[in-house]
Amino acid sequence: MINTNRRPVAFFDSGVGGLTVFEKAKKLLPNENYLYFGDTKNMPYGEKSEEQLVEFADRIFRFFEEKNAKAVVMACNTTSAITYDKLKNKYNFKIYPIIQNVCSTIAKMENIKSICVIATPATVNSHAYKNEIEKYNRNINVFELAAPNWVRIVEEHRINQPQSIMQVQEVLEAAQSFSPDKIILACTHYPYLMDVLKKFVQEDKFIDPSVYFAENIKNDFVKSGLVNDKFEYEKFYVSSNPENFKTASEFFYKSDTLPELIEL
Repeated sequence: MINTNRRPVAFFDSGVGGLTVFEKAKKLLPNENYLYFGDTKNMPYGEKSEEQLVEFADRIFRFFEEKNAKAVVMACNTTSAITYDKLKNKYNFKIYPIIQNVCSTIAKMENIKSICVIATPATVNSHAYKNEIEKYNRNINVFELAAPNWVRIVEEHRINQPQSIMQVQEVLEAAQSFSPDKIILACTHYPYLMDVLKKFVQEDKFIDPSVYFAENIKNDFVKSGLVNDKFEYEKFYVSSNPENFKTASEFFYKSDTLPELIEL
């Protein structure tokens, strides 16, 4: 009998941002086989239309289906917000969307009366975080704020440039005007900016959803009997610029080989 638990776990994002989830999940589930796809050709997702995002996600899901994935992690807030409900029942693997997965955890945190969600324009316009948090706790005030430049700052390695720092500061000043108890970094690219973020807001005020997301995935793997017992491989794929992806990714996750360039 084939041990289906050895089938790979697949992650995707528009670029390197999803590695914030990948890295945490790998520490908690070290024996899994992993696939990661960075859709760098279509980055940033936060500026794309709903129709485009559904098309991108559907292609990636079909690619992972061909690779015999047992589970797919939507390590991207924008696609979780826009595409998950439309595509969740079309494939033969389990799907873990970041927003829908972590909001129940965030909503149950103690001593939080207000939250500011900093996200891509597409995620903000979807109101996914606000809607999901209010499902579990209607007593938390949720404010949403777009940071349209932050993904490019990370992907283009401009984190410490003066203009980038100013763009981060402007968004954080707007966030602070809501006097939030916590600020959700609602794009998996944003934790890469922590060294700059904490210059303006104390670090413990930020919530990185990938921390809770990885823990929830592990718990569900255990409960569902999906845990593998032997690591054999991890493979990385991109839709453009493998060298650029590798350079950007080394800030957070070091890989010895270039990702494979594929056309979907």
